[in-house]
Amino acid sequence: MQQPRHEIRAAHTESTVTVYQAYSPRIGVPAAREGRFPAAWKRDRMTWIKPSFLWMMYRCGWAAKEGQETVLAVEISREGFEWALRNACLSSYQPGVHPDRAAWQRQLKRSPTRVQWDPERDLRLQPLPHRSLQLGLSGEAARRYADEWTVAIRDLTPLAHEIHTLVREGTLDAARALLPREQPYPTAGELLSSLRP
Repeated sequence: MQQPRHEIRAAHTESTVTVYQAYSPRIGVPAAREGRFPAAWKRDRMTWIKPSFLWMMYRCGWAAKEGQETVLAVEISREGFEWALRNACLSSYQPGVHPDRAAWQRQLKRSPTRVQWDPERDLRLQPLPHRSLQLGLSGEAARRYADEWTVAIRDLTPLAHEIHTLVREGTLDAARALLPREQPYPTAGELLSSLRP
């Protein structure tokens, strides 16, 4: 069965959703050790979270890009994740979704979160036909993410390196078996009604 073009797929439990970010060891190592973001993590900047592990691998080059050597799995509350979606605006103007460009710009200005859809990736990091959610958090949303929504932070850098090694060796089934289990998010339909281009 073909996957919907715009769908949230994530590792989730009844109370949490796992999202991924990559940081320099200066931020990532203490965050994973303490289970919360350190004071050096800037709460006044926009931060992008990604429910797709493979999209994160594409973005950080399997934890090899400078400043993105530490891959974090951040477990956040579903309540927080859904608040972010309910208060989001698409990151670009879409005719048919927004009445006009000015209306989109007004909404963008007052929205603490942004939704962007990028091509999902396969194990070789090639684009797939369906899209993966990126959620940009700024202002109130970034502060809530760091200080209220975060339940746990784990360092997945060794897993990223292990999967990458298997991919390079061509043992894709073994690599696939190690991937986090990402399932369609249950209440995404209603939450995404105005967030699909």
